[in-house]
Amino acid sequence: MNKASLIEKIAAKTDVSKKQAEDMLDTMVDTIIEELKAGREVTITGFGTFLARTRHARGGVNPQKPSERIQIPAVTVAKFKTGKTLKDALKASGEETPESSNDLETPSSSEESEPSEE
Repeated sequence: MNKASLIEKIAAKTDVSKKQAEDMLDTMVDTIIEELKAGREVTITGFGTFLARTRHARGGVNPQKPSERIQIPAVTVAKFKTGKTLKDALKASGEETPESSNDLETPSSSEESEPSEE
């Protein structure tokens, strides 16, 4: 789902215009960004918590020159912790379709790929 389809769903479910739904979504995103930049958490009960965390500076390896060591600077990153309602909803949807993990690999497709090793 992208922003446009999310706006359409919000507009349909709340009986407002798409422009009003877009304004609501933009305001929510802007508010979350402002709060994170100020170092505060944003909690939407049941959905989750947005947090700003600092990833410490560390050493690394230059991918273009593997023999060269580089210093990776500290950076502030956004994190999201899922809330209980969201966790439970995802867990329940996973339990409803236990055979879905088998859809990715069938015995015939795995047998066909084995002989290609030489």
